[in-house]
Amino acid sequence: MRRYRNAAGQIVVKLLPGGCYVTSKDEVLDTVLGSCVSACIRNPRLRIGGMNHFMLPRPSGHGYDTWGSLASRATRYGSASMEQLINRILRAGGTRAELEVKIFGGGRVLSSLSDVGNLNVTFVREFLRQEGLRVVSEDVGDTCPRHVQYFPMSGRVRVKYLTARHSADVGSHEQSYLKGLERAPLAGEIDLF
Repeated sequence: MRRYRNAAGQIVVKLLPGGCYVTSKDEVLDTVLGSCVSACIRNPRLRIGGMNHFMLPRPSGHGYDTWGSLASRATRYGSASMEQLINRILRAGGTRAELEVKIFGGGRVLSSLSDVGNLNVTFVREFLRQEGLRVVSEDVGDTCPRHVQYFPMSGRVRVKYLTARHSADVGSHEQSYLKGLERAPLAGEIDLF
């Protein structure tokens, strides 16, 4: 993750696909989403919060009804990314009953592919329902990419809809990322010779 200071002097943490970050500091978590989804989760009382950014619910070739497959443990997928985000907040002192969740993204910016964004939104809603976590806000779907900034200390989120010009760039980056996912081994995989 890249870190820098914005014009107001705040530390900004830039999340890319596969990223997950939790903080108790006054930082801004920043990402751009097309088909991808980000969950912003925090414990308001303790002011601990974080964000993830995932491209696919789970590796291809695995049914969408098998939530716990070993292969889906790779953190570049939503199934593991969501668990990682929640567990990091709980390890930092957060309590499950107090968690508030906001979800963003899942746009259909890759018209040449299936609606990956919708699959991501369906996955994250079902995951959160199964975990018993409440969604207090969401901005998902549509066809435009979004620039999302999350302020975990306050829970505030700023969303900027990007133009059609940006859609092509975001779509191109997502297609490259998808191709990389297909070729890259999952964490813990080994080759047997």
